[in-house]
Amino acid sequence: MTTKTSDIPVVILCGGRGTRFREKTEFLPKPMIEVAGRPILWHIMSFYAGHGFKKFVLCLGYKADVIKRYFLDYAALERDFTVDLSHPEKLQFHGADAQRDWTVTCVDTGLDAMTGARLFRVGKYLTADTFLLTYGDGLSDVDVPASVAFHRQHGKVATVTGVRPQSRFGELIVDGHKVQKFSEKPNVEQGFINGGFFVFSRKMLDYVRDDDGCILERDPLERVAADGQLMIHEHHGFWQCMDTYRDLERLEAEWNGGKAPWVNWK
Repeated sequence: MTTKTSDIPVVILCGGRGTRFREKTEFLPKPMIEVAGRPILWHIMSFYAGHGFKKFVLCLGYKADVIKRYFLDYAALERDFTVDLSHPEKLQFHGADAQRDWTVTCVDTGLDAMTGARLFRVGKYLTADTFLLTYGDGLSDVDVPASVAFHRQHGKVATVTGVRPQSRFGELIVDGHKVQKFSEKPNVEQGFINGGFFVFSRKMLDYVRDDDGCILERDPLERVAADGQLMIHEHHGFWQCMDTYRDLERLEAEWNGGKAPWVNWK
């Protein structure tokens, strides 16, 4: 039986230390770094919800308490409310809440666990025949429903979204000592990289293990590929990870410029 879109869970890897973004992650887990006044995690979840995927499983680790508190206090942080201080249990929230139909499962998957171990440890919460997985630090305008349809069509274990990101450096096309073409920070033209935004069947859980050192992108996905069970869904649109302060500035610029290609919600 094929799982309905609304029942497909989205696993988000939120547990890493974000060591390349030390100026922010000393105080916050990376997914809680704000883009345009809200955590990037909120943007990622809103993007999936905009496509109809509203069941989330968050793999927590480093500073897990910050993310747990955010969702425990979510209604109070996002909405107006009235509280009777003599009866604090009488709490009344005002206004509509666009996220009221989200379900969020927060799972502490270990302080130093790698990505494969984190996936293994949330497996008990993944009962559907298909689930999605992405990282807690990247935004895109990838067509998620199309990737799910592609995944179901080919029937393999795993689908990875392949992207060609913008290079951090200028590209020189040369003939001997003559520069034929100068392109400042072009998109990578040869090959794809792992852009996240995976679609997996439950069989993927058989490839990961309960071992802190299990890295999803190493042995598990290498074995899936060797078994002929990994397919690529090519994405040629917007994609941006947030590894550095410069990446954050680019995302802020996209938002402030009125573009923000990942925004598919009102």
